[in-house]
Amino acid sequence: MAKTDWKATAKKLKKRLKALKSEVELRVHDAAVSVAATTALPPAPAAKAGKAISPLAPKGGFPALPPIAGVEFAAAEAGVKYKNRKDVMLVRLAPGTTIAGVFTKSTTRAACVLDCQAKLAMKAPLDVGAAIIVNSGNSNAFTGALGQESVDAVTGGVAKVLGIPPSRVFSSSTGVIGEPLPHDRIVAVIGDLVAGLKGDAVDMAAQAIMTTDTFAKGATATIEGDGGPIHIAGIAKGSGMIAPDMATMLVYIFTDAKITQTMLQKMLVRNTDSTFNAITVDSDTSTSDALLLCATGQGPAAPLKGATATAFEKALHGVMLDLAKQVTRDGEGATKLVEIQITGAATKRDAHLAAMAIANSPLVKTAVAGEDANWGRVVMAIGKSGAKADRDKLSIRFGDLVVAENGWRSPDYSEDATSAYMKNDELVIGVDMGLGKAAKTVWTCDLTHGYIEINADYRS
Repeated sequence: MAKTDWKATAKKLKKRLKALKSEVELRVHDAAVSVAATTALPPAPAAKAGKAISPLAPKGGFPALPPIAGVEFAAAEAGVKYKNRKDVMLVRLAPGTTIAGVFTKSTTRAACVLDCQAKLAMKAPLDVGAAIIVNSGNSNAFTGALGQESVDAVTGGVAKVLGIPPSRVFSSSTGVIGEPLPHDRIVAVIGDLVAGLKGDAVDMAAQAIMTTDTFAKGATATIEGDGGPIHIAGIAKGSGMIAPDMATMLVYIFTDAKITQTMLQKMLVRNTDSTFNAITVDSDTSTSDALLLCATGQGPAAPLKGATATAFEKALHGVMLDLAKQVTRDGEGATKLVEIQITGAATKRDAHLAAMAIANSPLVKTAVAGEDANWGRVVMAIGKSGAKADRDKLSIRFGDLVVAENGWRSPDYSEDATSAYMKNDELVIGVDMGLGKAAKTVWTCDLTHGYIEINADYRS
C-alpha cells in the first residue's frame, strides 16, 4: 500500500478552498449587483440631440390654442428617463368639470389605464376639482403590483397638494414597457408643478408628454353658443405603436362647454371610430392609450342642447380628426401621409377590414416609401383582408388615376403618370369594391428605414 503524502494533499486542498472562496465571493458580488439593478433605477440619460422634425409636420407649427376657462397647465423636469427636458405635465380642472374617456382595449393595459377606467366609473362629486398628471419616458405597464403602487403614489401626491380626492386625479404614463416607474422622481416635482400652474401653458404640457414624437400636437375649434362662444382645445402625443383599438395615443381635450357627463361620453364614443380608430402607423396597439375629454362648464354659453349641441359635436369631431391625423403625420420615420378610401363595400365591417389591410400592409407601405406605383400590393392586401371581394368588380385608383378595373389593369393606366403622383407627400389610395354602399376612410404613413432605426434604438 502506497504511503500517502498528507502534506501535499493538505496543500492542494488549501489551494482549492482558496479558489472556491474567491468564486463564492465573486458570485455574491454578482448577485448583489443584480439585486441592486432591480431595486434602483440607473441615472436618467440625456435626451438625444438633433431629432429631425417630421417632413409631414404642420407647416405653421404648434397652433395658438385659446385658454379654456377652468383649466390650468404646468410642466416640469423629473428625470423619469431623460435629462434636460420637461417630462411631466399637470392639469388642474375647476370644480364641476365633467370628464369622459376612452382607452386602449389591450389585454395588457397599464396600471394607469385601469385606474382611470375605475375612477371614471365612480360617481363624481360636483363640488371638487380634478387633475390629470402625465409622464413620458416610462409607461408603467407590465410592472405587476408595483404599477398600481406607483399610480397611487403619484395621484395621491397630487391630491394632497391640490386638496382634492385621489379619485379625482387621473394619470397617464407613456414610454418603455416593463420597467418600474420611478414615481419618487415625479412626486418630488409635484410642488413645483402646482406652483407653476397657469392657463396659457398648454404648449409646454404638449411638449412634456412627447416620447419619439418629433413635434408637439394641438388643435382647436370655436363655435357660437347660446349666450357666448364655446371653445375646444386639445393636445396629443403619438408617433409609434399606433393602431386603432382606442385610443392609439395619449389625448387630452378641454372645453368650457356646459354639458352632462353622460352626453359628453356619448359624443366621445360616437366620434372615435372615424378619428382615432381610423389611423395606423405600424398595426401595434399600445398598452397605455388614453383619451380624456374634460368640460369645465366655465364658459358664458348656456348648457348644450339642440342645434348648439349638434354644432359642438361637429367641432369636437374636427378637433379629434385633426389630432389623429397629426399623429399619423408624425409616424416614426414617416415621409408620406396616405389616405385609404374604401367605397362600395358590402358591409361596414368589410369596408373596415379592407381599409386596414391596405393601411397596415408592410408591402404597400414600403412601396409608398419607395414611390413605387405597385398597385398589385393593394390587390394582395384586399385579398387577404377577409372582406368580401369580387375580382371583376374592383376598381383601384391612386389619386385621380384609375390603375385597375374590371379584374385587370386599366386600359388608360400610365406608369409615368402614376409614378409621378407617388412623389407627393400626401397620397390617396381609393378602392371601390363594387358590392354595396358601405365606406371607410383611414389614414396611415409609409414604412421607411427611419422606423427601424428609431425602434431598434428605443431603450438605449
